[in-house]
Amino acid sequence: MPSAPSRKPLLYAAGAALAAITLGVVSWQAGAPGARPAASTSASASSSSATSAPGAADAPDPLAALARRDPADKLAVGRADAPVVLIEYSDFKCGYCGKFARDTEPVLMRKYVADGTLRIEWRNFPIFGAESETAAKAAWAAGRQDRFARFHEAAYAEGAKEEGFGEERLTELARQAEVPDLDRFRRDMAGEEATAALRKDQEEGYRIGVTSTPSFLINGQPLAGAQPLDAFEDAITRAKARAGASK
Repeated sequence: MPSAPSRKPLLYAAGAALAAITLGVVSWQAGAPGARPAASTSASASSSSATSAPGAADAPDPLAALARRDPADKLAVGRADAPVVLIEYSDFKCGYCGKFARDTEPVLMRKYVADGTLRIEWRNFPIFGAESETAAKAAWAAGRQDRFARFHEAAYAEGAKEEGFGEERLTELARQAEVPDLDRFRRDMAGEEATAALRKDQEEGYRIGVTSTPSFLINGQPLAGAQPLDAFEDAITRAKARAGASK
């Protein structure tokens, strides 16, 4: 469950309300079991007063500020100082997440990550039950040995989710991803750090109103679902232009 709402500044509530409306209502999704209405409801309740707060036009975008830009982040690719950051909230058992990972993400990597325009930061946001959570922890554990991207590719391969994400299957995926120390992988996957990392990602998503996967923020602008490639290209182009204009 999401953590109890904290007393955030009024402008933060306005940003959260916008994300809740966009990500929670406009979402094109495979399905969203266990939707968490508390996050979006509380955010929406504050929107009417927050949007009229003095100085709102000059305030930094709280959703854009969710980009961690940590050079040591094992669940990210691209330059930490890239002008555009795409944050992806995803689940390994989500069919549309797999479609994005196979069809769209590789193009974004070649076209925008490679030239320094784009950074992609993944957030584990399992909503399809216990196996989803275990797979998320396994991906984090693979990342500890610099194999997150390869594990991500193996887990989202065509037909992979139909085989399930039991412990033996996750170890096999780690082997496919060439994780060098499988014993360490299993320990990390079952450890408290993996649980804490997962909860951090989940609570961030709940706080801004994510109820389905995949959901995205592109420099703070919400984009929900495995939309066509040109939707991402347009959003990245606009975000890059805005980033350049703000300098």
